[in-house]
Amino acid sequence: MIDIVLVEPEIPNNTGAIARTCACTGARLHLVKPLGFDISDKAVKRAGLDYWHLVELFVYENIDEYFAKNGDEGLWLLTTKANRSYYEADLSVENVTLMFGKETKGLPEELRMRYAERCLRIPMRKEARSLNLSNAAAILCYETLRQQGALDTIHLQTAGAPSI
Repeated sequence: MIDIVLVEPEIPNNTGAIARTCACTGARLHLVKPLGFDISDKAVKRAGLDYWHLVELFVYENIDEYFAKNGDEGLWLLTTKANRSYYEADLSVENVTLMFGKETKGLPEELRMRYAERCLRIPMRKEARSLNLSNAAAILCYETLRQQGALDTIHLQTAGAPSI
Protein backbone atom coordinates (compact mmCIF):
# COMPACT_ATOMS: atom_id res chain seq x y z
CA MET A 1 0.00 0.00 0.00
CA ILE A 2 1.16 3.49 -0.83
CA ASP A 3 -0.08 6.54 1.03
CA ILE A 4 0.51 10.00 -0.41
CA VAL A 5 0.27 12.77 2.18
CA LEU A 6 -0.04 16.41 1.16
CA VAL A 7 0.68 18.78 4.03
CA GLU A 8 -1.18 22.07 3.55
CA PRO A 9 -1.47 21.92 -0.25
CA GLU A 10 -2.23 25.28 -1.84
CA ILE A 11 -3.02 24.66 -5.51
CA PRO A 12 -6.21 22.76 -6.34
CA ASN A 13 -5.00 21.62 -9.76
CA ASN A 14 -1.98 19.90 -8.19
CA THR A 15 -4.14 18.08 -5.67
CA GLY A 16 -6.53 17.04 -8.43
CA ALA A 17 -3.67 15.70 -10.54
CA ILE A 18 -2.25 13.81 -7.54
CA ALA A 19 -5.71 12.37 -6.87
CA ARG A 20 -5.71 11.12 -10.44
CA THR A 21 -2.31 9.45 -9.86
CA CYS A 22 -3.77 7.84 -6.74
CA ALA A 23 -6.80 6.63 -8.69
CA CYS A 24 -4.60 5.10 -11.37
CA THR A 25 -2.26 3.37 -8.93
CA GLY A 26 -4.44 2.50 -5.94
CA ALA A 27 -2.50 4.82 -3.64
CA ARG A 28 -4.45 6.47 -0.83
CA LEU A 29 -4.53 10.27 -0.58
CA HIS A 30 -4.23 12.12 2.74
CA LEU A 31 -4.76 15.90 2.93
CA VAL A 32 -3.57 17.82 5.99
CA LYS A 33 -5.26 21.17 6.61
CA PRO A 34 -5.21 24.03 6.18
CA LEU A 35 -5.93 23.57 2.49
CA GLY A 36 -5.51 26.45 0.07
CA PHE A 37 -8.86 25.55 -1.51
CA ASP A 38 -12.13 23.77 -0.87
CA ILE A 39 -11.91 20.14 -1.97
CA SER A 40 -15.18 20.61 -3.80
CA ASP A 41 -13.42 23.33 -5.85
CA LYS A 42 -13.99 23.01 -9.60
CA ALA A 43 -10.25 23.08 -10.29
CA VAL A 44 -9.66 20.05 -8.04
CA LYS A 45 -12.50 18.14 -9.66
CA ARG A 46 -11.46 19.18 -13.17
CA ALA A 47 -7.86 18.04 -12.65
CA GLY A 48 -9.06 14.73 -11.22
CA LEU A 49 -11.68 14.41 -13.94
CA ASP A 50 -14.00 11.51 -13.31
CA TYR A 51 -11.49 9.55 -11.20
CA TRP A 52 -12.55 10.81 -7.77
CA HIS A 53 -14.70 7.75 -7.06
CA LEU A 54 -11.50 5.66 -7.32
CA VAL A 55 -9.63 7.69 -4.68
CA GLU A 56 -9.53 6.68 -1.04
CA LEU A 57 -9.35 10.15 0.55
CA PHE A 58 -8.60 11.13 4.15
CA VAL A 59 -8.60 14.71 5.50
CA TYR A 60 -6.99 15.83 8.78
CA GLU A 61 -7.31 19.07 10.72
CA ASN A 62 -3.54 19.27 11.31
CA ILE A 63 -0.32 17.28 11.18
CA ASP A 64 -0.68 16.13 14.79
CA GLU A 65 -4.02 14.48 13.97
CA TYR A 66 -2.44 12.80 10.95
CA PHE A 67 0.39 11.27 13.03
CA ALA A 68 -1.96 10.32 15.89
CA LYS A 69 -4.08 8.29 13.46
CA ASN A 70 -1.34 6.90 11.21
CA GLY A 71 2.00 6.92 13.00
CA ASP A 72 5.22 7.19 11.02
CA GLU A 73 6.08 3.64 9.95
CA GLY A 74 7.24 3.55 6.32
CA LEU A 75 7.35 7.35 6.17
CA TRP A 76 9.48 9.20 3.61
CA LEU A 77 9.52 12.99 3.33
CA LEU A 78 10.14 14.57 -0.06
CA THR A 79 12.00 17.85 0.00
CA THR A 80 14.41 19.77 -2.17
CA LYS A 81 16.45 20.31 1.01
CA ALA A 82 17.36 16.62 1.42
CA ASN A 83 20.88 15.34 0.81
CA ARG A 84 19.70 11.86 -0.18
CA SER A 85 18.20 11.01 -3.56
CA TYR A 86 15.01 8.95 -3.79
CA TYR A 87 16.80 6.21 -5.72
CA GLU A 88 18.88 5.51 -2.60
CA ALA A 89 15.77 4.66 -0.56
CA ASP A 90 14.37 1.19 -0.06
CA LEU A 91 10.73 1.64 -1.00
CA SER A 92 10.14 -2.09 -1.46
CA VAL A 93 8.47 -2.60 1.92
CA GLU A 94 4.77 -3.38 2.03
CA ASN A 95 3.56 0.01 3.32
CA VAL A 96 5.16 3.24 2.16
CA THR A 97 4.05 6.75 3.01
CA LEU A 98 5.25 9.61 0.81
CA MET A 99 4.82 13.02 2.43
CA PHE A 100 4.98 16.28 0.48
CA GLY A 101 4.74 19.87 1.68
CA LYS A 102 2.95 22.91 0.36
CA GLU A 103 3.94 24.25 -3.02
CA THR A 104 5.39 27.56 -1.83
CA LYS A 105 7.35 26.44 1.26
CA GLY A 106 7.63 22.65 1.27
CA LEU A 107 7.49 20.68 4.49
CA PRO A 108 7.87 22.43 7.85
CA GLU A 109 11.46 22.53 9.13
CA GLU A 110 10.42 20.79 12.35
CA LEU A 111 9.30 17.72 10.38
CA ARG A 112 12.43 17.75 8.22
CA MET A 113 14.60 17.86 11.34
CA ARG A 114 12.64 15.17 13.20
CA TYR A 115 12.81 12.82 10.20
CA ALA A 116 16.14 13.93 8.70
CA GLU A 117 17.17 10.35 7.91
CA ARG A 118 13.91 9.85 6.00
CA CYS A 119 14.15 12.94 3.78
CA LEU A 120 14.54 12.37 0.06
CA ARG A 121 14.93 14.58 -2.98
CA ILE A 122 14.46 14.19 -6.70
CA PRO A 123 17.71 15.03 -8.52
CA MET A 124 17.51 18.09 -10.76
CA ARG A 125 19.66 20.86 -12.13
CA LYS A 126 20.91 23.21 -9.45
CA GLU A 127 19.52 26.21 -11.39
CA ALA A 128 15.98 24.82 -11.04
CA ARG A 129 14.12 25.33 -7.75
CA SER A 130 11.78 22.33 -7.83
CA LEU A 131 9.48 20.13 -9.84
CA ASN A 132 5.73 20.61 -9.87
CA LEU A 133 4.19 18.90 -6.83
CA SER A 134 2.00 16.58 -8.88
CA ASN A 135 4.98 15.50 -11.02
CA ALA A 136 7.06 14.79 -7.92
CA ALA A 137 4.26 12.73 -6.37
CA ALA A 138 3.85 10.71 -9.57
CA ILE A 139 7.58 10.02 -9.84
CA LEU A 140 7.79 8.73 -6.27
CA CYS A 141 4.54 6.78 -6.44
CA TYR A 142 5.66 4.89 -9.54
CA GLU A 143 9.16 4.34 -8.17
CA THR A 144 7.59 2.80 -5.07
CA LEU A 145 5.41 0.54 -7.22
CA ARG A 146 8.46 -0.44 -9.26
CA GLN A 147 10.46 -1.35 -6.16
CA GLN A 148 7.51 -3.27 -4.74
CA GLY A 149 7.18 -5.25 -7.98
CA ALA A 150 3.61 -4.05 -8.36
CA LEU A 151 3.79 -2.40 -11.81
CA ASP A 152 3.06 -5.64 -13.65
CA THR A 153 -0.09 -6.16 -11.60
CA ILE A 154 -1.35 -2.69 -12.46
CA HIS A 155 -0.48 -3.17 -16.13
CA LEU A 156 -2.29 -6.49 -16.29
CA GLN A 157 -5.36 -5.02 -14.67
CA THR A 158 -5.47 -2.13 -17.13
CA ALA A 159 -4.90 -4.48 -20.06
CA GLY A 160 -8.00 -6.42 -19.12
CA ALA A 161 -6.13 -9.54 -17.99
CA PRO A 162 -6.83 -11.07 -14.59
CA SER A 163 -4.79 -9.66 -11.74
CA ILE A 164 -2.10 -11.79 -10.15
